[in-house]
Amino acid sequence: MKRIKLKYIVYTFFVLLAVVLLTFILLFQRNIRTAASVRKLEDGLYSMEYKGDYNLDGFLEQGGASDDLAVAEFVIQDVFHGLLPIDLRGGSFGCSTISARTPEGDALFGRNFDWGTCTALIVQTNPAKGYDSVSTVNMDFLNLGLDMPEETQMRLLSVAAPFAPMDGMNEKGLCVAVLMIQDSPGFQQDTGKPDLTTTMAVRLLLDKASDVEEALELLSQYDMHASAGMMVHFAIADAAGHSVVVEYIGNEMVVTETPVVTNYYLSPGEKYGIGTEESKIRYAMLDDMLQSGFPFSMDGIRDALDSVSKHNFDSDFASTEWSIVYNQSTGEAHYYHRENYEKYYSFMAGSP
Repeated sequence: MKRIKLKYIVYTFFVLLAVVLLTFILLFQRNIRTAASVRKLEDGLYSMEYKGDYNLDGFLEQGGASDDLAVAEFVIQDVFHGLLPIDLRGGSFGCSTISARTPEGDALFGRNFDWGTCTALIVQTNPAKGYDSVSTVNMDFLNLGLDMPEETQMRLLSVAAPFAPMDGMNEKGLCVAVLMIQDSPGFQQDTGKPDLTTTMAVRLLLDKASDVEEALELLSQYDMHASAGMMVHFAIADAAGHSVVVEYIGNEMVVTETPVVTNYYLSPGEKYGIGTEESKIRYAMLDDMLQSGFPFSMDGIRDALDSVSKHNFDSDFASTEWSIVYNQSTGEAHYYHRENYEKYYSFMAGSP
């Protein structure tokens, strides 16, 4: 009798263990598959491919979020099932973007991200109800509050990465980049529309907009809230060569046509020109290249980004952590890391 009882206990234990393991796998299969896709390219630079649905539609249907804490709470519940805390952070950064065409007619977009030394993650996504895209996340803006090796943290946080892009290009050739302006306070619209934070606006546009016109229409449907209270503007360009900057002045969305964006206001009016003096120099340098009729190629955009990267300026704080050259007509993206313009990593954002 005791032997039969023991066998029953052992059998029950293994059944329960199997149920627990199966439940864990079902709950966290996208986490496990996404974490397994993370690759270390070099110190401070990783890449990954998101496996599964990050539920952008669910986020939007709940009304979005008006601050980073609310975005983090959605990620905690939807992605980590309430079992793992996560913090979305922000910090000051300076950047440059340029939009140009090759002699053959390909649309190109270049982007420098200037910040202190950080860890960057290149994120490839292919949502079932959206466009494929490649984007970049500053992983210093995501935090678990745990002391662990960098690569382990990258794998754990990879499943949250689609919620924090700083720039990217989708399969239709739409490019979006966030650039900071040294001004305060950050915008906080309150008109009763659904809410979006800075990084979630980038994700929305990459997933749902095929060109600048659609991007502007989407942005107009939401109340925008500056992540971490930072004043920013959005550089947006499409495969047809249309390029604009979107700024929020007096909590009103203002759109200005421009092929170059740095870190000062470009919209005509009382805010025009507010920003760093260095950013005005970078803008002038890039604009001069465009006005000169320089025959741009992907290498030409790389050289333009190199010319305005941080090693050319007296800056104790920042470096150009990544530079990207997007070919919006072919979907190819070249990533250069920490001002090494002799080596790039190539990625594709679908087939425009």
